[in-house]
Amino acid sequence: MEELFNLTYKDEVEELKDKEDFETLGDEKYLSHEDMEARLYWAFCRPNGSREEQIADKEPLVSIMAFNHSKLPALKRFQLLHIDVIEKENLRVKIRNRTRMLFRSLVDDDFTELNKVLDLVPVFLPVAVDQLKDGRKWNDIKACEIEATKFLNRACEFIDEDLKTALYIKLADFEEMDNSELKEYLEKIIEKKESIHRIILDYYKEKSMDWIENSDLHILQKKGLQKLANKLD
Repeated sequence: MEELFNLTYKDEVEELKDKEDFETLGDEKYLSHEDMEARLYWAFCRPNGSREEQIADKEPLVSIMAFNHSKLPALKRFQLLHIDVIEKENLRVKIRNRTRMLFRSLVDDDFTELNKVLDLVPVFLPVAVDQLKDGRKWNDIKACEIEATKFLNRACEFIDEDLKTALYIKLADFEEMDNSELKEYLEKIIEKKESIHRIILDYYKEKSMDWIENSDLHILQKKGLQKLANKLD
C-alpha cells in the first residue's frame, strides 16, 4: 500500500510530529481532508491506529489503509470496511495479510465472533478454514460446541481429516477431567445434542469411552458413564 503514496503531505505531517498534541492536530487537519491522498497518508501515520471514520472512508484505498492499521476488533473492522473491498478481488488482496492475522485470532477464540464475521463477509471462509488448519495456535480457549457447529455447517465443503483434527484441538479435553466433571460435561452436551454437529458428538463419544476404559473406576461407575456416553448417538 505504501507504494500508492503521493508524499505531498509528508513534510506537513513531519512538522506536526514534534507537537505534544500531534494526533489531535492530525485528526483535525486530515480526517475530513478533501484530498484523498491526505486522508490516505494520515490513515497510515496516525500513531494510535486508525479511527472508525477512516475505515468507513468513501474511498476504498483509504478504507483499506485504515483497516490494515486499525486496532479495532475484527468484527468492527469488517463492518466498517468499504463494500468495494469486500466485493472486488483486486482490492481484497490489499488486506490479505491483515485479514489472515485477524482470522488467526478469531479461530483461536470460541468461534462466536468468527461466525459473526463470516455472516458479514462469507467470501473469507477459505481464509478461516486455512487458519484453523494451518495457523499457529496462540491460546487455549475452547470452542463453543454450538458455534463450532455453525462453522462446520458453513464450511461443509471444506471438511477433511486435517480440518477435523484441527477442530478437535478446539474442543473440550476430557483427559483433564475427573469422573464427576466428565459426567457433568456429558450431561450438558446431551441436553443440547440436537444442535451439535455429528462430528463433534462422535468425537466426544470416542474420547469419553477412551477415558472410561482407561480409568480406575468401579465397573458399575464405568457402566453408568458408558450409558451416558451412548446417549451421544
